[in-house]
Amino acid sequence: MEYQQINAQVINRWCREGWEWGQPITHEVYEKARRGEWEVYLTPTKPVPREWFGELTGKTILGLASGGGQQIPIFSALGAKCTVLDYSEEQCESERKVSQREGYAVEIIQGDMTKQLPFGDGTFDIIFHPVSNCYVEKVEPIFRECYRVLKRGGIFLGGYDIGMNYAFDDREEKLAHPLPFNPLKDKDLYEQCIKEGMGIQFSHTIEEQIGGQLQAGFQITHLYEDTNKEGNLHRYHIPSFAATRAIKP
Repeated sequence: MEYQQINAQVINRWCREGWEWGQPITHEVYEKARRGEWEVYLTPTKPVPREWFGELTGKTILGLASGGGQQIPIFSALGAKCTVLDYSEEQCESERKVSQREGYAVEIIQGDMTKQLPFGDGTFDIIFHPVSNCYVEKVEPIFRECYRVLKRGGIFLGGYDIGMNYAFDDREEKLAHPLPFNPLKDKDLYEQCIKEGMGIQFSHTIEEQIGGQLQAGFQITHLYEDTNKEGNLHRYHIPSFAATRAIKP
């Protein structure tokens, strides 16, 4: 079984167990968004600044690995035309349930972002890509595909785990793993990940994630850092995530 299939099954299980990022928004939250009261997240604690989006009415948005019925319903409530691609069946089903409940149209594709994206060149105005590269071994091909399917002047919004989390033990008190964290290159680490039910995860550097966007052709216009939301690193205000706004010139 490919590691992507393992991860999809793990995320399906997390969703059934009540995983925070797999629980769809309520009808009340959707109605607030229609009234202009809304926020969405690329990283655990900081909402994305609204000015990063610009006007959303009529815009075409791709939610990349953004299933779960959390962000796409908000964008739909604001008048955007949305597509979501996610390899988790549960995350896609949440999108379907919210769209049916609220009565808006959305294209839902259960697919793998490590493969060529099933869209033509210059399809979207905005790509919204929350933290998910930690489930992917190679991030640079994803950035190249995002660049391809964005329109000229399009906006790419991404959230990234910057690797810090993978160096520490579960209690975040001591260093436990040398980086890079890559179970596909370490049999013992692979078996540990399977045993602990965490899926096959990977650390990625700023060089890979910021540099990868630049190499793909993007121009980065804004950036912020974020923490884990809980745990020892969070208590010490140590940033372990970053979010970027980039454009396709």
